[in-house]
Amino acid sequence: MERPSFRGYMKVLVLELLHEPKHGYGIMEELEKRYGVKLSAGTIYPLLASLRRSGLIEIAEKGRKEKKTYIITEKGERYLEEHSEELEEAKRRMRAYRIFLELGGDELKSAFKELFESIDELSGEQREKIRGLFRDCARELRLILLGGE
Repeated sequence: MERPSFRGYMKVLVLELLHEPKHGYGIMEELEKRYGVKLSAGTIYPLLASLRRSGLIEIAEKGRKEKKTYIITEKGERYLEEHSEELEEAKRRMRAYRIFLELGGDELKSAFKELFESIDELSGEQREKIRGLFRDCARELRLILLGGE
C-alpha cells in the first residue's frame, strides 16, 4: 500500500465522521476532539468540496444562514470499505499524533518554528549549542525508546 499524504488521511477520516450529518465546523471540532488535529476552514472546506465533486459525500441539508451539513454517500461507503487499511493507518497515526502533542510536541513544534524564523541570525556559539542540544536529545530519545537509561 502506498503511503498516503496528510490530505489522504483527512479524506478517509472525514468520510468516516460523516456517517451522521455534520457541518464543516462540526467536522473540525470532532477531528480536534478525537485526534488533537486543528484544521482551518481553509483546509476543511476545499476537502469537503473535493469529496462532493467525487460523489463520496452529499449535502444532507441546508440550515440557517445556508449552513450545509454533509453526509457520506453509498459511493463514499464503498470507498471506505475499499480503503479500510488506509483508514486504520490514518487513525493509528492520528492517535500517535495526539499522544505526541500530549507529551509536549506542540511546545516543541513552537520552539522549532521560532528557531526556523531566526536561524539566519544565530551566532556561531548559538549554532554549536543547538547542534549539541539536538545531538543529546536524539541520543536520549533513542535510549528511552530502546528501554535504556
